[in-house]
Amino acid sequence: MSPKKAKKRSEGANSNVFSMFEQTQIQEFKEAFTIMDQNRDGFLDKEDLRDTFAALGRLNVKNEELDEMLKEAPGPINFTVFLTMFGEKLKGADPEETILNAFKVFDPEGTGLLKSEYIREMLMTQAERFTSEEVDQMFTAFPPDVTGNLNYKNLVHIITHGEEKEE
Repeated sequence: MSPKKAKKRSEGANSNVFSMFEQTQIQEFKEAFTIMDQNRDGFLDKEDLRDTFAALGRLNVKNEELDEMLKEAPGPINFTVFLTMFGEKLKGADPEETILNAFKVFDPEGTGLLKSEYIREMLMTQAERFTSEEVDQMFTAFPPDVTGNLNYKNLVHIITHGEEKEE
């Protein structure tokens, strides 16, 4: 195959994944990728993942777990591969399951509960930061229990279904 054809084919493959998302979504994925790419080399590797988990408060992630994550990629993870992987994951994803999985990152024991102060800190310091007023509004709509825990499983159900889950 001529170099021109090879270049054209790779451009076509890339444009396909970019057409799956709106421009604002691609920008958000790019911001997430940039945050995760701790060593700024344009690729996500095991140390980038380890540092990302540490920044999220999850220390001592096992090498095996990181290796499993990296094995999901067809090769080195640049932004296009990252976007493609998310596209494939989200294609058939249930929105409720997707949101639950995001919360589960902060709940390694799988209790379904998170401390409201921890949620406040994360929402106000990570990615698209919430204001104090926005967090207060969320807690007014979805108040923590008397011990200060937020049942995120119930919260996710309300977000995705518009009503409380019947126990």
